[in-house]
This record gives sequence, structure tokens and C-alpha cells, in this order.
Amino acid sequence: MAKTTVKTGKTGKKAEFAFEGNRLSADVVAAPSARFQQFYRESVVPALMKQFGYKSIMQVPILHKIVVNMGVGGATQDQKMLQSAITEMEIITGQRPKLTTSKIAISNFKLRQGQPIGCMVTLRRMHMYEFLDRFINIVSPRVRDFRGFSDKSFDGRGSYSLGIKEQIVFPEIDVDKVTKVRGMDITFVTTANTDEEALALLKEFGFPFRKQEQN
Repeated sequence: MAKTTVKTGKTGKKAEFAFEGNRLSADVVAAPSARFQQFYRESVVPALMKQFGYKSIMQVPILHKIVVNMGVGGATQDQKMLQSAITEMEIITGQRPKLTTSKIAISNFKLRQGQPIGCMVTLRRMHMYEFLDRFINIVSPRVRDFRGFSDKSFDGRGSYSLGIKEQIVFPEIDVDKVTKVRGMDITFVTTANTDEEALALLKEFGFPFRKQEQN
């Protein structure tokens, strides 16, 4: 069983992930979730209260959910591509995806209204923290030519979105079994009232923003 040691958040505390082949070992999946949730309570909350002068812990923004969405344009021609995407999404998130369907019909693309064209997963609570932990510490460094994510993709309502071009950056995916490289969109939804607060929250978790774009 291969093991990888990574650092957690801004504190740099080390934690160990175990892999069986390309997948996280089942007996350690729960550990990172508990660690990141505890890290939020013990480190993130005090830091944000000091930075923004919150008078109550209830004012501190939290990570509410993470939405992972994968579009499969070729699904209109080959449903096997959609099934492959569903399988990969389930491996990546550890949760059964929900099908997404087209809202309109486009005859030129042979697209019917209500036709399945992708899949998505909404992660909450422990699954959300586990995914965030892996994404920051393991997945991001595997992105090709990675120099950090832009801090300009907030929507003004506490959400931050980014795109991943290749699903193979997730170590759980067996590259030898991938039939097509496809990307995905990931949205981190927080309860922050401003972009500044949402940015500060993700930074405290150690989110890898580009250094030259940090405020």
C-alpha cells in the first residue's frame, strides 16, 4: 500500500494518505474528513474572527457545500460516454451522481429537451470536507503547469467556481481505463456575504490561489 504525506492548510501540519493502487484506502478515507472539519473549528474560525472583527462565532462564514459538475457533450451520440462519466464521478466523489438534462432542444446538435447530457454531485458535511482536503493537498499539485487558481472567480454571493480540464488529476482515476479525457466544473458554496470573506475563508483552508493575485 503506497502512502503520501501532505501538509494541511496554512498551519502546515502533516497528514498521511494511503493508496491502494490509484484509490484511497478505505480505512483512511474518514480520517482526512474529521481532520479538516476540526481544522476549521480550531484554526479557521479564530483567524476569521480576528480578521473581520466578528463578535459572534455564528457570524463566521462556513463552507456550505461543494458542487461537482461534468458535462458530456458526446452523450447525444453515445450513451456509453455518459455512463463512463458517471462511473468516474462516483469514484472521484464517493457519491452516486445525479443526471443533468438539457433545458432546450437544439436540432443541429441532435439534442432533445430533457436529454441526459452530464452528471453532478453535491457534497455536504464530512464528504465535503474530505473532498476539499484531497483537492487542496493532492489534486491541485497534479494539475499540469499548475501555478495556482485565480481569485477572480467569485460570484459576489459567497460562491467560488473553477474548471478542471482533466479528470485524471484525481489519483483515484486509473489512467489506463480512461476512454476519454474530460473536464469538470467545481463550485465551492460558502455562507459568506462578500467575496472578500469567501476568499479569506478558502485561504485559511490553504486553498492554492495564485500568489500574484492575492490581496
